[in-house]
Amino acid sequence: MLDSHLPTLEELEVKLGGINGKRIIVRADLNVPLSDGKIDDDLRIRESGATLNWLCDRGASVVVCSHLGRPASDNDQEFSMKPVRERLLENFPNVEVLENLRFNNGEQKNGEDFVNYLISGAGGDPFDAYVNDAFGASHREHASIMGPPMHLPSAAGFLLLKEVRMVEKILNNPKRPFVIVLGGSKVSDKLSLIEKMSDVADEMLIGGGMCFTFLSAQGVSVGDSLLESEMLDVCVDLLNSDISIRLPLDFTAMGSDGQIGNPDIETQVRQYGSSIPESWMGLDIGPGSAVDFSDVIMEAGTVLWNGPMGVFEDPRFAAGTKTIAQAMSETSAFTFVGGGDSASAVNKFGLSDSINHVSTGGGATLELIEKGDLPGLKVLRESRIES
Repeated sequence: MLDSHLPTLEELEVKLGGINGKRIIVRADLNVPLSDGKIDDDLRIRESGATLNWLCDRGASVVVCSHLGRPASDNDQEFSMKPVRERLLENFPNVEVLENLRFNNGEQKNGEDFVNYLISGAGGDPFDAYVNDAFGASHREHASIMGPPMHLPSAAGFLLLKEVRMVEKILNNPKRPFVIVLGGSKVSDKLSLIEKMSDVADEMLIGGGMCFTFLSAQGVSVGDSLLESEMLDVCVDLLNSDISIRLPLDFTAMGSDGQIGNPDIETQVRQYGSSIPESWMGLDIGPGSAVDFSDVIMEAGTVLWNGPMGVFEDPRFAAGTKTIAQAMSETSAFTFVGGGDSASAVNKFGLSDSINHVSTGGGATLELIEKGDLPGLKVLRESRIES
């Protein structure tokens, strides 16, 4: 059973005797995708707004910190927080934004010196409290996640609480039928999720690159499509288990010498019954499969979706993912998009507002579902108990 009992902002306000004038460090997850220094998708910035609004409205002096990408050095300007800071300051002009936490190698090492730097004021006046609103980073045992709650009065931000409670909703009391849609490249990346949800889900729909390992396990030729040969026996066992697994009936394939992102390369649709020929690779579920999956989604009570149906970044292989996203936006079911590429897809297609919950977490969402807890949540609860 997922434990969502975390210290709240309201409890923090009582503990501090009020928020006005207090200097508070907020660990947000502002790890947004950038292209040429411009923000491609600002979902995580927008989702941080509720917590920042609450604190600023009460007169707090707010300092926001986050990581951004994987910088190669301590001054990798490709991953500077400058564009994020500029966007954030449009709505919160009085908020201070620290530079990329990962510019200091103590962040990922959970180094004591860097923890001390953060809790002592990050170069400014000492902090009075800490707020974790970085759900998407709370599966990482990094300094900004693990250190401050052990030294400062701490609370979960509104986004963090919402994310945890949404996972709690689908795990503890899902409306039936409960359908899980899985995509992405590898079975190995989703195996723990499949095993965890096997007793909870009524049906699993499997697309994306991972479907070809399942199809190969059934004896279907998948040409040069992505295949995890070491997972074939696992897929055979899953297909022979009590889990109801639905696989694609057709797919969109490209010649193996083609280039993803080059629209001049010929594509064709191959039916499941005739398999994918040699020298061709499947890069999306076909239109028949997209309709088949959508029909299941439309009849569901709860739908969890994690992983795209194809290489949706290339418009030739985006139709399957787009059709699933549209079904998610139209069904009467409670719909949960599990972050990562799936969240990017529904945002790209302009459908996120029609879905009940689009998670800001990727790996954090999966780990919380699989394990029922995250390091960043556990340390917040311990902070609550010790205080």
